[in-house]
Amino acid sequence: MKSKTISTIHINTFSIPFPFVTRSNKACRGYTLIRAFGITSLAILILIGIAGAAPFAYVTSPGKNINIGTVFVIDTKTNNLTTMVEIEGYPGKVAATPDGTKIYVTDSSIGSTTVSVINTETNTRSAAVDVGGSSCGVAINPTGTRAYVAIRDSNTVSVISTATNSVIDTLNVGTDPWAVAINPDGTKLYVTNRRSNTTSVINTATNNIIATVNVGNFPIGVAVTPDGTKVYVLNARSNNVSVIDTATNNVTTTISVGNRPGRVAVTPNGKRVYVTNWEDDSVSVIDTATNDVTTTISVGTHPNGVAVDPDGTKVYVANYDSNNLSVIDVATNNVIATVNVGYHPSGVAFGHFIDSNVTDQSTRVTSNATEDVDVEKTNLSSEEKSTVELNNSNNNNSEPDNGNSSGENESSKNNSTPGFGLLGSLTCLYGGWKLRKD
Repeated sequence: MKSKTISTIHINTFSIPFPFVTRSNKACRGYTLIRAFGITSLAILILIGIAGAAPFAYVTSPGKNINIGTVFVIDTKTNNLTTMVEIEGYPGKVAATPDGTKIYVTDSSIGSTTVSVINTETNTRSAAVDVGGSSCGVAINPTGTRAYVAIRDSNTVSVISTATNSVIDTLNVGTDPWAVAINPDGTKLYVTNRRSNTTSVINTATNNIIATVNVGNFPIGVAVTPDGTKVYVLNARSNNVSVIDTATNNVTTTISVGNRPGRVAVTPNGKRVYVTNWEDDSVSVIDTATNDVTTTISVGTHPNGVAVDPDGTKVYVANYDSNNLSVIDVATNNVIATVNVGYHPSGVAFGHFIDSNVTDQSTRVTSNATEDVDVEKTNLSSEEKSTVELNNSNNNNSEPDNGNSSGENESSKNNSTPGFGLLGSLTCLYGGWKLRKD
């Protein structure tokens, strides 16, 4: 076969001249394919590394001191408490912006008018927004530009611009608005009115009520499925869940759950709904295809807040009177860990999605290394130091519930070091390229 001489090529990106090389046409084509395969593999590995990033759980607590609330920050990779953020009043419900950089925390104490904003890069309270009354539920639209806050003592919902952290509109709803949820495309807001026994449906483009749906007695929880077709409303005094068809704004079915259901979360794939039952110390799991309760999971005392992690593998439940979190494995619906978090945990949300093995997160986040723990302690008060030490010690020595230790260990192995896996894969790719080039 006739060969062809390739002249020196200067790659400006690297400023490295290649030597004169003689290759056949077939060899050139093979080299090109190898490079294309390597670039594609690199892109896939980067995406996998990002997808494997472990978020942090932000857990609200009223705190033991009057008028000083607390937000606990949990590393979901290790289930260790990493730091605490002090805020005003009685923090209750919590929501994160889609990019995980801001956490909005409501204050349901009587006379309070503020919503706190936490910067997840520094884990500090970066703003306090005056919303005009005692706040309860909060939801953030898919673009992260608006936060909707239910003001329970004024029958309104305040609309916050996340860019300026100021109220830009006020929406009139029913009596005692309690929980809010927004559909996936951000066009509709659903507000449960606790003392009206209704759910208000609001067009977010016009901020007008387009429907009022009669539900059960004392609706206090609401969630929308990822496809936007169903809304699940928890009725605390009816002990059931109303399912609203978003196309017609009618209740299509009612599902019996445990006693005094309070909070609700839907998995990212839309297949399951998790409902906390305050008086039963349990979580009901609903199959969205059939709207049947498929299992009931025992958790801690008086479960309150609930959230599914972004990759849909674990559910975190805040047990108000156990002072801990139950971690549920979505695949098995077993409790695989219990995380001690301090006084009366209430709400749960996920933020700060950057993985610690890929890049440094912030000086406020501790690792398992002794020197890092010592550095972190200097930023905490003496009470906070004791709490972090106690909870991390308890978490590291606790046994998983339901005898599922083997499953938990295997899960830990698979998810513990996505950054290392990415680095190793890149090293292999580079080595293969170098070998082929030489």
